[in-house]
Amino acid sequence: MNLDAQIGSFRQAYEKLRAEIGKVIVGHESIVNGTLISLMAGGHVLLEGVPGLGKTLLVRTLAQALDLSFNRIQFTPDLMPADILGTNLVVENVNGRREFQFQHGPIFANLVLADEINRATPKTQSAMLEAMQEKSVTAGGQIRKLSEPFFVLATQNPIDQEGTYPLPEAQLDRFFFKLVVGYPSAAELTEVLTRTTEGVTVEVQRVMDHQSLIALQKLARQVPVASHVKNYAVRLVLATHPKTETAAPVANQYLRFGSSPRGGQTLILGAKVLALTKGRFNVSFEDIEEILLPAFRHRLILNFEAEAEGITTDHVLREIQKAVPRDVEMARA
Repeated sequence: MNLDAQIGSFRQAYEKLRAEIGKVIVGHESIVNGTLISLMAGGHVLLEGVPGLGKTLLVRTLAQALDLSFNRIQFTPDLMPADILGTNLVVENVNGRREFQFQHGPIFANLVLADEINRATPKTQSAMLEAMQEKSVTAGGQIRKLSEPFFVLATQNPIDQEGTYPLPEAQLDRFFFKLVVGYPSAAELTEVLTRTTEGVTVEVQRVMDHQSLIALQKLARQVPVASHVKNYAVRLVLATHPKTETAAPVANQYLRFGSSPRGGQTLILGAKVLALTKGRFNVSFEDIEEILLPAFRHRLILNFEAEAEGITTDHVLREIQKAVPRDVEMARA
């Protein structure tokens, strides 16, 4: 298959998957696109929003549209690591002897929904996030690989404080994107009420299997990035580091810590997928800028001044984007 045909096949699969999700999810186009870009890039997604906005429904619909194994984990304060990863049980074999047998936990699936992840204790959170990073589980002295592809969508409620355990910054860094789910518009809310209160049933078709998804992920990594575009991504990362020569003024004013190298990896990989969805086999400055907020918003740590003034990481990132020129040579001219 030639390159144009591969790009066309990628776009067709992406649009078909998005269309199936659109049968159920009203609006939230940026959230759906962000989730699918992460999926194609092989990363995990953290969805944040108040209850009832369709976060869980989005993940369930995605699981229906993909021919992948799916498990849902409802996080609670009493959830233990073994409830996620699995544990060794004593069973009786055919010879009447007792032996240990590993019982797989719900983490052993292609697509895992971690619902309200900030309700679990740090001990359980760390077990989950270790499996996300290593794509393997260590139990009973054995390392068990998770099946490929492996994709976690975690949700959290920002308004619940009692009985919650906020994810540490080092663990947040393991998520590819953080997507903030907002309220629907009047037209979108009207459509939601129409679909959910008038007995309308929608059947989501399976449009992709795991082999097709892996092939799309491999194609995305082959998209070339010009040196000046990659340099722009590097300078955006460095501009978030306060008290350094490369820091943007807003970073020095409002940040304690900037993005890790994972932020740069996310910028490049996400921009590669985005370019393919637009029918291009090269990454542009616009692709990098479109990925910036979801890639970095959970990787910046605000200082006391920012919190006192109600400054958000999104505001800081927009100011950093303004402060960092696209092309250094153009800026010098």
